[in-house]
Amino acid sequence: QVQLVESGGGLVQAGGSLRLSCAASGRTFSSLGMVAWFRQVPGKERDFVAAISWNGGSTFYADSVKGRFTISRDNAGNTVNLQMNTLKSEDTAIYYCAADRSRLRVENPKREEEYDYWGQGTQVTVSS
Repeated sequence: QVQLVESGGGLVQAGGSLRLSCAASGRTFSSLGMVAWFRQVPGKERDFVAAISWNGGSTFYADSVKGRFTISRDNAGNTVNLQMNTLKSEDTAIYYCAADRSRLRVENPKREEEYDYWGQGTQVTVSS
């Protein structure tokens, strides 16, 4: 059984930075495929934020975070991180880590259906 646990959320002022981490247990990240971050505001759909391929060679970002967020993968350390800079109030959400069980090519890394494992989420609040 694979478990993903997010950490690093909190309250930050607009313009500030936060670094989210996703840790895996049950399997190592090196054996998993694409890993992504999604976010959700209560009452709204969950939105794609960023994704990284199994070997870190490819990254994908939502237009709304491009240039501000950076996803990285440390397979040896068994973590995937999301560095969030120049935060805006609209970045306020619960952030979820998700992983694909297979290294096979993902059709569309921005779709929730591509991912098999999900964390419980971590709250990020950006005050303006």
